[in-house]
Amino acid sequence: MAKIKDALILTAITLIAGLLLGGVYELTKEPIAQRKIEANAKAYQAILPDAQEFRIDEALSGKVAVSETLLGQSGLPLEQVTIDNAVYAYDASGSLTGLIVEATSKEGYGGAVKVAVGIQENGTEKVVAGIDFLEINETAGLGMKAVEPAFKDQFQNKSVESFELTKDGAVEDYQINAISGATRTSNAVTNAVNGALYFARESALKQ
Repeated sequence: MAKIKDALILTAITLIAGLLLGGVYELTKEPIAQRKIEANAKAYQAILPDAQEFRIDEALSGKVAVSETLLGQSGLPLEQVTIDNAVYAYDASGSLTGLIVEATSKEGYGGAVKVAVGIQENGTEKVVAGIDFLEINETAGLGMKAVEPAFKDQFQNKSVESFELTKDGAVEDYQINAISGATRTSNAVTNAVNGALYFARESALKQ
């Protein structure tokens, strides 16, 4: 009898602890998400300079949560890409001006490469306004050249289905010149941007 009583007490404690933890998570998840936005606001602003406010959206966060399945349907090599966050951007008048998608590729030479990608709509087209880096630890003088305008600005103001890396010189809008001696880094960035663009087109900004 004592063993049954002890088991019941332990079960009750476990249930109460679970409920308390769940409550704490619900109370803290929005402030944590807001702090992430504030920490990355400088990068967001550089990508979408007309934006004055970046807002959390519950429905959009739900789409981020199931984005792994979505990326798996893309037909692109995005197995090592994750969508980490997405927020809508609004201008001074309160009008929606674009979307910021944070995407990470695990394929970097020095580890994960995380980018923020700004995406806007032009009619039915999705336009990559630009990208910025939230996390990168590549080799100095090689992979770290990814943060320089000569590489990252290749994605700017492009409306394409997806980007493709090339070593032979980009001649089409969808082509991105690889960094000499840093193909792996170039590929990681390109795949992360493609993941963000696919997520925006097929989920976040789907019409």
